[in-house]
Amino acid sequence: MQFNKDPNRFAITPGSRTMKAVVTLGNGGVDMLSYRDVPIPTPGPGQVLLKVAAAGVNNTEINTRLGWYSSSVTGATEDTQDVEASDGGWNEETPFPFIQGTDCCGHVAEVGPGVSETRIGERVLVRACMRLDGYDTMDNIWMASDFDGAFAQYVVVPASEAMAVTCDWSDAELATIPCAYATSENMVHRAGVKRGDTVLITGASGGVGSATVQLVKRRGARVIAIAGASKMDQVRELGADVVLERGTNLVSDLGKESVDVVIDNVAGDGFPPMLELLKRGGKYASSGAIGGPIVEMDMRNLYLKDITLIGCTAWDEPVFANLIGYIERGEIRPLLARTFPLHEIAAAQTEFMKKTHVGNFVLIPEA
Repeated sequence: MQFNKDPNRFAITPGSRTMKAVVTLGNGGVDMLSYRDVPIPTPGPGQVLLKVAAAGVNNTEINTRLGWYSSSVTGATEDTQDVEASDGGWNEETPFPFIQGTDCCGHVAEVGPGVSETRIGERVLVRACMRLDGYDTMDNIWMASDFDGAFAQYVVVPASEAMAVTCDWSDAELATIPCAYATSENMVHRAGVKRGDTVLITGASGGVGSATVQLVKRRGARVIAIAGASKMDQVRELGADVVLERGTNLVSDLGKESVDVVIDNVAGDGFPPMLELLKRGGKYASSGAIGGPIVEMDMRNLYLKDITLIGCTAWDEPVFANLIGYIERGEIRPLLARTFPLHEIAAAQTEFMKKTHVGNFVLIPEA
């Protein structure tokens, strides 16, 4: 599957079809977000062109812009101001300039060779984490990291990754789902959460955390959620059985070996108690580290208690189809905190980083 990564692809030539898009120019602040006219991409073999209806805002776009994935960064997101532009990615240099936007609800506008025209008009969600070499390998590519994403009026994606969804949710509500909920479902799936388990969820008011509360509860498990004081009531409304304030002494309050699974996207200074809280044979799953990537760990807690640590990035095969089913059967609900016009992306990301909301922000491209 080929994607256009030519840095000159944003140049407008006479007669070209154009769209509005946000082009991220490099590592840095919101001044690196350029709202401009760029050519509408053309779908190639096996691809579809989507008219973007709504695009979610996530930590990953901000982390990428700031350069947080650089191995030189050892603290939380706010510690990235000195990252060099050439050192913004984890495994390789970030391909600036490019269009970000991992979450996409859109409508099929055009199809490339080999794709049935009957797909035109479908409302779809895009599986942003793509295992194009199959599920026997963890190799993956991400829309909006490895090729242009949904912060635009149109985006090209593989037809196999644009999945039709039938429900009465709005486009903006659907756009809250892909990244946060699939990231969450992937952790819940890999940790094998089941009825009767007790699951500790950190950062429970954020996009991934609030999704995890719902997804764990739908499996019949007991949820202990950690959230800021101002958001505790909202997390309870999502179904959490116990909500503790961030900063609580968890070992003192809950007791050692009191939970079966920890799902933690915070890490940082709060990591050391997590393995103490796990029962023997317990599982710890993570797909992020918003509190800081470098942690302290007592290895004796790991090996003497037969604990499994599960790192989660590549989404497993059942994950996205599961989510489509949950939506269509009414088993989960969207948490749409606020919408912004696409051209107000700087304001949206600035507000997002204040972390005063519960749920997800969504950008709406101009019609």
